[in-house]
Amino acid sequence: MSGARNCSRLCRLIDDSLRPYREMEVGSVTKEKEKVILLSLSQVFRQVKLWNQELHSDSGSESNNGSMVRLSCESECSGGCSSHSEEIQCLSQIVADLVYLLTVNSRYVSHLVGNVLLAISEFLAASGSNWGAFIQFLCICLELAINTLLADTSAPLLTGANDSNCDSSSFVLALKDKLKGANWSELAGIMRVLRYILKYLTPENDLDLISVYFDSVNSRLSNVHWDSFTEIFAASDGNAQKSSVIEALFQRYMFLGNLVQFFCSLVEQSRGVEDAGDSMNKHPVVLLTIVLVPKLLSWCLGKRGDCITKSIFQYLRHKLLVLMIRLSFRTSLDSSILVSWLKLIRNYFDELLRPPVTPVEIVQNDSLEGSPFLLSMSDEEVNNLSSLHVQRRAIFLFLRCSFSLINLKGVTTEECACAAQNLCLPYDSNVELECCGMEKGLVEIYNWLQGHVPTEIYQNHEMYLRKCLDFTLSFLKLYMHEDDLLFRVLLQLLSVPVPAEEKFQKTKEAFQDKKHDMLSHVSNVFNPVHLFHLFLSELHYDHQVLLDYLISKDTGISCAEYLLRCLRTIFDSWSLFVQFSANGHCENQVSYKKRKFLRDDSNFHERECSVSARNEAHTLLEEKYMEGFEEGSKYSGKQYQPTTKPYEKAKECLLALKVSVESLHKKNLFPYNPKVLLKRLGRFQELCHEEKKNYL
Repeated sequence: MSGARNCSRLCRLIDDSLRPYREMEVGSVTKEKEKVILLSLSQVFRQVKLWNQELHSDSGSESNNGSMVRLSCESECSGGCSSHSEEIQCLSQIVADLVYLLTVNSRYVSHLVGNVLLAISEFLAASGSNWGAFIQFLCICLELAINTLLADTSAPLLTGANDSNCDSSSFVLALKDKLKGANWSELAGIMRVLRYILKYLTPENDLDLISVYFDSVNSRLSNVHWDSFTEIFAASDGNAQKSSVIEALFQRYMFLGNLVQFFCSLVEQSRGVEDAGDSMNKHPVVLLTIVLVPKLLSWCLGKRGDCITKSIFQYLRHKLLVLMIRLSFRTSLDSSILVSWLKLIRNYFDELLRPPVTPVEIVQNDSLEGSPFLLSMSDEEVNNLSSLHVQRRAIFLFLRCSFSLINLKGVTTEECACAAQNLCLPYDSNVELECCGMEKGLVEIYNWLQGHVPTEIYQNHEMYLRKCLDFTLSFLKLYMHEDDLLFRVLLQLLSVPVPAEEKFQKTKEAFQDKKHDMLSHVSNVFNPVHLFHLFLSELHYDHQVLLDYLISKDTGISCAEYLLRCLRTIFDSWSLFVQFSANGHCENQVSYKKRKFLRDDSNFHERECSVSARNEAHTLLEEKYMEGFEEGSKYSGKQYQPTTKPYEKAKECLLALKVSVESLHKKNLFPYNPKVLLKRLGRFQELCHEEKKNYL
């Protein structure tokens, strides 16, 4: 009964505060009226937040709160709404009053309404009230607003709500009249509220709530005639200079931005409602999103001339790439979808794939403080800040789709006709073979690399290998400024096969030939062993930076996975790891990565005091490099030939990392169990000892 009492208390608050605005003509709201509405909403928001604090303090523990949440969900799923008709009516009136205020042409009112609805969601969930009915009513509002906007394109209007738990027909009839003037801004506001509510739910603690949420959203989104949006967005806007047209365009793109954001959040949280380990058992919302990807790209990017500013266009590109990347991790995409996505990437993001990978000097100025897509920024500032940010994701998505095709399970070597060709094609071939996903993915990567490392330079073996390393290093530097994406890229490229030494020799002997082994070219550019050496070089072989990655909440798991898999690759290609030479690619610069220390570590003060000493050591080491610089060499200026082999520096770095991880683990300061990593680093140490014996 406490849930019903809390709901009744909430209903009285909303009724007392917002009753004067129920029949208000929103189109005639003055500035003075806007201030009064904002004041009323602020009072409601503060009061609901205060009740939330009281509930959390009274509950005493998270377990008690979780029990109330589970009890609430069970009552909703077992038809409990029919025995709480007053509570349901109360919730429907609350949602109707607040959603109606979204039609006020004020971003401040819209923002505050969203905050109030989010606070109410938290209050209902914590108090054991009918949270599921509240979400259902919001989703009905979403569908009603969509159908109102699509009415001119013959989209059927919602005539009732087929909800098995709650009789919401009266709510639908009452709300239709209020939403008859719905616009893109109101629709965007409803989606924004639903997205905020979802973001505050955690799969670990709110799994039941997430399931209720997804079922409600799916029941409404599945009824939408999405093709009708295409008809609206394809229509000409006539005089694009009129202020009313510009405002309509702005509202439309705000809606599209919120729509893509909404799907991004749905895909990210979908893991909470899917059976663990079953990649085929995806929630219908995720499957719907996959189907809508081509439409979303067309709606957002198809008529780029209509975009109000470049910042909006860049932001839409960014969010669409984020959505597609999340989908690629949430579900196993089949061959047909991967092929279609590669075509979409070429159609909408080709300009981000074609230019040379950004030089180091420009990357160093790539700051992402705040958002690189702010509307207040000039077009030039947007290009400077967001272009590389978007380019990273476009290239990563392209590589992920291509390598997913190459590694796609289900086609055996015997069934694949191209296997007999040994993946050899004329180097200038643009033929898109359809015989299997492996060939298709390989051709895509090969053709892309041709624009960056053309195979015509194969005649000069030394120049070719140097160009491969040049591109690999620039590619790596492009991602070094975004740690979360960095390890995703590095993990993806671990699927590239490492050619054996004899295969390199065969390729070298065939340089004068008219044909070229595509797989060998891709392996030479994205050789995982070379990438690992260059990665450590970018960190200046500082094991403390690696330790920072490992203990970081954001990168710890992905960094550990990369090190584990990379070490296994190194064990299988030990001679390649030992013999690697950077050919003058070590740069005389200080690493931009800053070390972080565990303050609970007893050696923290000692480490802190030794920073300056380590900096001096770096300086002395660089001087030794310069002493080995060959006067008159072609490597002049910033580049030079190091006197210490990369293998020796990598060995020192990894063995020092092993000691640090062991020390922290013994003191119970490491954030997770590092035994597997330590075991693999121990194997690395054994191979280093064997290498030393062989050398002696």
